[in-house]
Parts: sequence; C-alpha cells; structure tokens
Amino acid sequence: MKLLTDFLPVIIFFVAYKIWGMYVATGVFIAASLIQMAWTYRLHGKIETMQWATLGLGLFFGGLTLALQDPLFMQWKPTIVNWLFAAVFLGSGLFMQRSLLQRMMDHAIHLPQNIWVRLNLAWVLFFIGAGLANLYVAYNFPESTWVNFKLFGMLGMTLVFILLQGLYLARHMQPLEEKQS
Repeated sequence: MKLLTDFLPVIIFFVAYKIWGMYVATGVFIAASLIQMAWTYRLHGKIETMQWATLGLGLFFGGLTLALQDPLFMQWKPTIVNWLFAAVFLGSGLFMQRSLLQRMMDHAIHLPQNIWVRLNLAWVLFFIGAGLANLYVAYNFPESTWVNFKLFGMLGMTLVFILLQGLYLARHMQPLEEKQS
C-alpha cells in the first residue's frame, strides 16, 4: 500500500501530462505531492526525513521546470531522488552499526548480519541503476516516452527488484529463536 501511496503523485502527473502536457502536469504533481504529505501527516502524525527530502526536491525541480519552461529539470528529479536514497543507504551501511534498511525491517524479519549488508548494498546499486536508467531515457527518447517510463518503467523496476529481494530473503530468514544481534 505504501508503494502505491508513494507513486500516487507520479500517477497523477502521468494523467495530467496525457491531458494537458508537461507544465500543467508539473503543477499538478507539486499540488499532489503537497496533498500527499498532508495526508501522510494526518494518518501517521509525522513525516519521515526522506519524504521531506523527496518533497523538497519535487518542489525545487518542479519549480525550476515551471519558472524556466524547461522540462529537463523535472526529468532530472527522479535521478536525484534515487541517488539521494543510494547515498543515504550507503552511508548508513558504512557509518552505522545497523544500516537504515536493517533498522526499517529487523522488527519483522531476522537475518544474519552479512545478509543485511548484502541487501543494503543491493538497494544502493538499485537506486544508482534506477537513476541512470532515468537519465538514459530522458536524454535518448522523446519526452512522452520518458513520462511513460517514469510511471511504468520505474514502478516496474521497483516491483521486480522487490520480488527478487523477497526470493533472496526467503532463503536466508531465520526463525525468531535464532535471531542474531
């Protein structure tokens, strides 16, 4: 459900783009992102740091797209967001006792430490790859292809990665009584 909520402004952007084009879609995206954040705050009473960062980047790059009438700024936003996530995951893996991924998931699943390290690195590589894929499509295909990729390609890549991660995790999960600290 969270994945759908996270992609909702992108879905709304996609629909608005198909009807009105890039600049209206960018404005609609900004509005949808602000509404999404308000809704998240209302439901959970808080907004995570990465959600703030994503909103800030959306407002910044969306604002530049509208102010300068250049869609390239909006096309760079997914790459910057993905690379920011990669940096945070990498930093947490290098400088914290438990990576951000482990902190988010270890209450639900129990894995040996080396598997947490591999999984965190896999997410780092995924985010870097997703950012590169976005730039490749943005610079080598028409804007309409990039808009389709932003929704269907990025969502598809994420779902496939999560599925593969689930298969990998299933091989390494430990019963509760074998939990390693």
